Amino acid sequence: MTTYSMTALYARGMYSIKIRIKMLARKGWKCYVTPMKVLTRNTDFTASVDSPVLAEKPNLLGMTLDELETFFISLGEKKFRGAQVFQWLYKYGAESFDDMTDISKTLRERLGEAAVIHHAAAIKTQQSGEKEAYATKKILFELTDGRKIESVFIPDDERRTVCISTQVGCAVGCEFCATGWMGFSRNLTVGEIVGQLIYIRKYIDPGISNVVFMGMGEPFLNYENVISAAQIIANEKGVGMAAKHITISTSGIIPKIYEYADAGHPYNLAISLNATTEEVRQRVMPITKKYPLTELLQAAKHFNSTRRNPVTLEYVLMADVNDSNADALRLKKLASELGRCKVNVIPYNPIEGPALKRPSQERIDYFMKLVSSIQSPLTLRRSRGTDISAACGQLAVKN
Repeated sequence: MTTYSMTALYARGMYSIKIRIKMLARKGWKCYVTPMKVLTRNTDFTASVDSPVLAEKPNLLGMTLDELETFFISLGEKKFRGAQVFQWLYKYGAESFDDMTDISKTLRERLGEAAVIHHAAAIKTQQSGEKEAYATKKILFELTDGRKIESVFIPDDERRTVCISTQVGCAVGCEFCATGWMGFSRNLTVGEIVGQLIYIRKYIDPGISNVVFMGMGEPFLNYENVISAAQIIANEKGVGMAAKHITISTSGIIPKIYEYADAGHPYNLAISLNATTEEVRQRVMPITKKYPLTELLQAAKHFNSTRRNPVTLEYVLMADVNDSNADALRLKKLASELGRCKVNVIPYNPIEGPALKRPSQERIDYFMKLVSSIQSPLTLRRSRGTDISAACGQLAVKN
């Protein structure tokens, strides 16, 4: 008999607890509920807790197309109703069944009795002091259990990017990341992940071109929900964003990198590298103690062997930590040994807590000069939204 956590299953936002128990019981599965707990920065990052507030009715926001079709069949309705509602939820951002004008009033009333459409509440939006057309916006969302998360909208000349969160807090505890200093509370449901994008498309900018799973949390420690969210975003009947414009980032959960590669998911992968030696990476990224740098690079090579688009290596540049000439030359060698990769250098954005500093502009420029001769595409990321704590590594809320 296979045992599954009901909280983990419920976090998918698929059906009410009663329906889930019936479905699992038919398959002979044993069900149990894990208690909710809050993890601190020093907690073992392998811990994972899914504890959203359980609703009496299922929340349709977060259901995949297959799940919606199954839901309507369970109501005795035609399968195509699932595709109709899927489009209303994700393409048009419907917030109530009354918005769904091509569905009969009778069915809308029945849906209102059987299910809900629940979006996280956007309770605050901050705008950076950048020129209006390029102003970064940070949105604070409140979830059903009162916890809060942040998302970021980043416009520029060619792209309009949304950075979305996947967890409340983070258990990985990277020294340079404000989210890691929050500790970890729980995974986000599929609906809570996708809902961030739906809100920003509807109320801030309908022309979103790119989505990056680089907000609060470690995406690969909420793997199933993140993949479902990406599938919804890429589905042409929903958001309809091309897979090549969707990027999932990880701090280096090696088993999930292999699983992701072997599953053939079409989305881009970014690995948060941030050091060229085991010693330094263990200091700034405790995850390295479980998943060593050498093994992480092997996983990156495996990913590259399965994809046309290579992995992106992200490198947060910190003064007197990983910005030496030797670091630059090692990064250059490491990228060359991967064969195919992109390198994204990100000067450290200050946060409260760690005694870390951003390198001087002169140091940043020289570091880039040393690395620039690599054959791989090399980018220096410009900090956006630092005045509202919306830049890379600065997202954090009080829960």
